[in-house]
Amino acid sequence: MHPFQVTSETKKMVMENICFLLNQFIHCSAYENIIFCWVMHEQAIIDEILSKLDTEDCMVYSIFLVCDADRLRKRLQKDVDAGIRSEDVIERSIARIGLYEKLNTEKIDVSHITPTQAAEKIIN
Repeated sequence: MHPFQVTSETKKMVMENICFLLNQFIHCSAYENIIFCWVMHEQAIIDEILSKLDTEDCMVYSIFLVCDADRLRKRLQKDVDAGIRSEDVIERSIARIGLYEKLNTEKIDVSHITPTQAAEKIIN
């Protein structure tokens, strides 16, 4: 389905799929750690997902990677230039920066660090 259609039906489908897959990983003894990476700009989205997961025997950490508007613009522009994203993603993403500060998560500023450094901060 390209482009993805954002409707109440597709949002519901995505949420159900995410929760199903995460629960499958949680219940599989082959995995000790699960990292779920998805952009969530509203606490209600995080809360809904967590409420549908079997986390009784799990430790859950909500970590949000943030960066300043200038760095975000530069990073997204690379994707636009490569044809991975459309131009409108830049302003839409920058407009949401303030929403992320309101989330009940630990935040790691990745404006001036490498992906490896970010991973080290997450591990610690």
